This record gives sequence, structure tokens and C-alpha cells, in this order.
Amino acid sequence: MAKINKTNVARILDSKKIPYELIPYTVDENNLAATHIAKELNENIEQVFKTLVLRGDRTGHFVCVIPGNCEVDLKKAAKVSGNKKAEMIPMKELLPTTGYIRGGCSPVGMKKPFPTWFHHTCTQFGYIYLSAGVRGLQIKVKAADIISLISAATADLVASGNTSEE
Repeated sequence: MAKINKTNVARILDSKKIPYELIPYTVDENNLAATHIAKELNENIEQVFKTLVLRGDRTGHFVCVIPGNCEVDLKKAAKVSGNKKAEMIPMKELLPTTGYIRGGCSPVGMKKPFPTWFHHTCTQFGYIYLSAGVRGLQIKVKAADIISLISAATADLVASGNTSEE
């Protein structure tokens, strides 16, 4: 088994003594969707969470972490974040804003801390998967540990009955 290089996310969790597991998967450059990752990991898609960065009309940037087969409901996201309107940031702004690329964006260790909300279903599982900060590596961790670490909150963030392949 090849040695897995620790990411910044892993180093942050180590420094806070938060237990986790680094889980590698095969990256498909043509399919960065969480559904692909769930298949690679042979895990329930509802436990594989994706990190989305949005911009609100009042508060600026904030983060939503939602199940990989769901789409964020922009109205719900705006409401919980104290905005009237919210939109996804353009892809070209992801790296300069967070320090992460698409397919490797983690709610832990962004360039600066942004207000963050996890979809409330994350607490139903013993563990969830999040990006470890690079493509090809997921972190398996208790949702409560990450929520506590980054001072996040939980809320209903997804469009009802609305799943996506993205």
C-alpha cells in the first residue's frame, strides 16, 4: 500500500486530536461528482458530503456542506446565512478564495474561516466523508467533530426531492 501524504486538513485534525481516517480513491478528471466518489468508496452517497462555497448579498462568502447527491437550495442557504439572496461563486474564484480546487475543497483549512453550515442529516451517521483537501483523498470523520472544530452549524440546506449527479 502506497504511503498517503498528509494534507493540511489531516494536520489540522491531528493538532486538535480529532480521530479520522484518510481514504484514497481513483480520480476521474471527467467526473468529479460526489456520486463517483461514493461508488469508488463503496459507501452510501448520503454519507459522502460535498463542500460548496457561496456568496450572500449581505454577508459575503459562506460554506454549505451537503450530501453528494443533493443540490443546495439557494433560498434556504441565504436564509440561514442571514442573506436575502445567495449564489454559488464562479469556479475561477474557488482557488483564490479557499485555497482549494474543484473536487478537492474541504470545509477544514480554507485560507480564512467562513461561516459554515452542514446539512442536518450529517448527524444521522456514525461518520461522514469529506474532501481531505485534494482530489483523490477523502477524510472519514464524525460530523460532530468537524462541526465543533470549525464552529459550524446544521440546517436544512437542500432542495427537497432534488438530487443531482453533479
